[in-house]
Amino acid sequence: MPEIEFEGRAFALVPNETVLDALLRHGINAAHSCKAGSCGSCMLRATSGQIPPAAQTGLKETWKAQGYFLACACRPETNLTVTGVGSDAQIKATIASLELLSQDVIRVRLRPESSIEFRAGQYITLLREDGLARSYSIASLPHEGEMELHVRMIPNGRMSAWLSREAKPGDRVTLLGPNGECFYVAGRPEQPLILVGTGTGLAPLYGILRDALQQGHSGPIHLFHGALQKGGLYLVDELRRIAGNDAHIDYTRAVLNGDAEEGLAVGAIDQVILARYPKLAGWRAYVCGDPAMVQGLKKKLFLSGIASRDIHSDAFLPSA
Repeated sequence: MPEIEFEGRAFALVPNETVLDALLRHGINAAHSCKAGSCGSCMLRATSGQIPPAAQTGLKETWKAQGYFLACACRPETNLTVTGVGSDAQIKATIASLELLSQDVIRVRLRPESSIEFRAGQYITLLREDGLARSYSIASLPHEGEMELHVRMIPNGRMSAWLSREAKPGDRVTLLGPNGECFYVAGRPEQPLILVGTGTGLAPLYGILRDALQQGHSGPIHLFHGALQKGGLYLVDELRRIAGNDAHIDYTRAVLNGDAEEGLAVGAIDQVILARYPKLAGWRAYVCGDPAMVQGLKKKLFLSGIASRDIHSDAFLPSA
């Protein structure tokens, strides 16, 4: 079986074992979160050996050329010598502010210590000083100076508990990324857009909506935000303000449990959308949030007429 060498130590892999699992099995505190090849927090660099193509899926071409790979998706067939990522992929930042947006969502604003190129809707991996890593979508626009994340406070969640109870402005963190293809692309300004998010799946959509407007999108835009109950909705006043300033923007809230009122629908988010728009040929869709919702709605949007190339998604995977 192949071996991996990390920080001067060599480890033999067992059959079908990933580089990440081998490191963790040998007591190496390797950063990781989803363990599904989505978040990017386990990225390492190979200085020798052959990297399986699957371990570089979704990475920037410049990162691939430098030997970066996702440890959780890497099952090497040859020996690998690996090291941590360099400063070109990691950026130091300080927490600028922490603000409660709803009963279980906190807005985290970060101030990077050097420039970072990103698109609203992509995601960044946040690393604490002890190596704990979690990935969050970017809700801000590049010119705003601070990077905005929306963090759901999860019971027993290590990162969310730290951010909501212990972290304070001025604390330093490390950012890895950005990654992701779920962002607005200019070129068809008249095309109708449908933005659908549940929970903190609103974060990338909040950025995508404002980015589209900043780039002069003139076609209809309808944002749907869903939650279990009304208290799970947030940024309501801000989104109402944006919709109120542009006649071609609609904003609909949806809850599974509660009473219907103006601007608030009751029911599953897919049912709410398809009752309003049974035919969506020619539209472009962005779907973010719970993985099961994302996968199910993508299929229904395709069947309603949206071309698969025009359906962009971002599923929030729980940490492993």
